[in-house]
Amino acid sequence: MSKRIKCEECGGKILIKKVPYSIYEIKVGDYTAEQCQKCGEICFSEEESKKITQKTKQMNLWGLESKTKIGKVGDALDVRISKKLESFLKLKKGEEVFVRPQGKYKILIELVT
Repeated sequence: MSKRIKCEECGGKILIKKVPYSIYEIKVGDYTAEQCQKCGEICFSEEESKKITQKTKQMNLWGLESKTKIGKVGDALDVRISKKLESFLKLKKGEEVFVRPQGKYKILIELVT
């Protein structure tokens, strides 16, 4: 870990401490990082980043995003979901979802539970 005393973003004081790391709203663990007291900027060392990557792979959270194309079924459009994401979310054909915009360039798809 570098020995920075001041934050490169805001000039605030840097503390070294354990911070929680989450991906897709799933907690992966607590990892040592430099964190600015003023702006909250967090910086993980290369070693800690490797630990995070390894843990996300063990938890099957690695590589869930994918690029896809919009298709057409009859008069409606559809979005294909990768097999890996299907397995992770335990999706089944025919399940209901809510689809809504999250702004001009973002769509949110929520499973109906």
